[in-house]
Amino acid sequence: MEELVIRDADVVDGSGSDAYRADVVVDGGRIVSIVKEAAAAGCQRPKARRELDAEGLVLSPGFIDMHAHSDLALLRDPDHSAKAAQGVTLEVVGQDGLSYAPVDDRTLGEVRRAIAGWNGPGDDIDFDWRSVGEYLDRLDRGIAVNAAYLIPQGTVRALAVGWEDREATPQELDRMRRLVAEGMEQGAVGMSSGLTYTPGMYARDTELTELCRVVASYGGYYCPHHRSYGAGALEAYAEMVALTREAGCSLHLAHATMNFGVNEGRAPELLALLDEALAAGSDISLDTYPYTPGCTTLAAVLPSWASEGGPQEIIGRLADNGTAERIRHDLEVTGSDGCHGVPVEWDTIEIAGVNDPALAGFVGRTVQESADLRGEAPWETARGLLLADRLAPTILQHVGHEENVREIMRHRVHTGGSDGILQGAKPHPRAYGTFPHYLGHYVRESGVLSLEECVAHLTSRPAARLRLRDRGLVREGYRADLVLFDPATVAAGATFAQPRTLPTGIPHVLVDGRFVIEHGRRTDVLAGRAVRRTPPA
Repeated sequence: MEELVIRDADVVDGSGSDAYRADVVVDGGRIVSIVKEAAAAGCQRPKARRELDAEGLVLSPGFIDMHAHSDLALLRDPDHSAKAAQGVTLEVVGQDGLSYAPVDDRTLGEVRRAIAGWNGPGDDIDFDWRSVGEYLDRLDRGIAVNAAYLIPQGTVRALAVGWEDREATPQELDRMRRLVAEGMEQGAVGMSSGLTYTPGMYARDTELTELCRVVASYGGYYCPHHRSYGAGALEAYAEMVALTREAGCSLHLAHATMNFGVNEGRAPELLALLDEALAAGSDISLDTYPYTPGCTTLAAVLPSWASEGGPQEIIGRLADNGTAERIRHDLEVTGSDGCHGVPVEWDTIEIAGVNDPALAGFVGRTVQESADLRGEAPWETARGLLLADRLAPTILQHVGHEENVREIMRHRVHTGGSDGILQGAKPHPRAYGTFPHYLGHYVRESGVLSLEECVAHLTSRPAARLRLRDRGLVREGYRADLVLFDPATVAAGATFAQPRTLPTGIPHVLVDGRFVIEHGRRTDVLAGRAVRRTPPA
């Protein structure tokens, strides 16, 4: 007898088709049968060792977070309710060009310092891996939800070239090609870049194109955080489209927003650019989070020249008064490339987290507010905080536009990605709320998307981008990564005031046919594993 029958569920299967009522039978981690209500009339209903009454609940595929920063959280926090409670059953990590494989001893230390604001310093982690394959093997020991990995181009560049702003030599480019190929062979699904972060930003388009050719040869995709989301955003999007067309590589645009005042109301221009490329044969998808503020590290807004050489060099420049004044001028007058070419507005930058508890008083205030309280210029507040917390502070950047968010999420190649940073006392609520916020606010309350369409955005579309042949749909033979939610009550509990509040209306989540959330509570099940690249058919 099979393990589980989910009885009388309203199945929204991820295809975009209308919901239907059915009994769904799960066994051995897979969906073994689906008996629709009409077909069951007059017949004996399926039985199993366990029966779950799903009356009033929607059964859908588990949600796929296409842009996650859980690289260490998956190892540090077996509970991982931040994602599991949202119905997320698969996360894509290795984002924005910086993560923890492939590395050697030198670059591991450098990367840990560079992205401590995203993932914490990692002092509680045993970094017993160096290659992509070894990291995926570490995930295979058991995690809360599944995870796929993107080779981080910035980390690859740090390993082969360093943190200097220069072109790679032919020998260094060959080494980067080999590192990308090895990562793809070991199971990565593609490559990411952070082209406003060091050292990835120092790569010219020719270098990126060559690496994308390698990714394409393995059937992977390129996921860039491109060179600007502010001034020059459309040009930056066009650059990525042209680059991947030249390389013959699939393109997935990370957190595809149009932010800052210069881009208010300009989402239709971005979508027209993408529609033209799609019509010409490009393979493009994108992800967004359903909020207007962004989130990154405070150090990320610094100009690229100030970031050359890595974290220690940045700290040295900030400590030097003359160099710090040059940085201030770039930030406040010229418009730093780290701040997307837009002069910084300190009243839009809110401190979300710090590593040093002694600095907790900055959290929840904008840089401008803290500067006013301290009676000093905002740059001096920001500079002092960066030095005191050794570049670790994270920020919320209140620079988005609701009409742009809505326009982009309607597009046919859109998928969901939280971009959720789980560090800090006051993280962005997207880390805990993205997927129920789509379902509650943008489906039920606002009607921006239908339920069936929204579920497709969060399940089958990302599964197709990841080339997963047995995930993303409620189908017989598919993996039983499933979520049951109440369409009348599902909502994000997380707010900007209380960002770590778990969602409501999601009572059950299954990974590999096992309950990780049951009756609204986290179980002790660690059914997640690394999801490795599927070779092209």
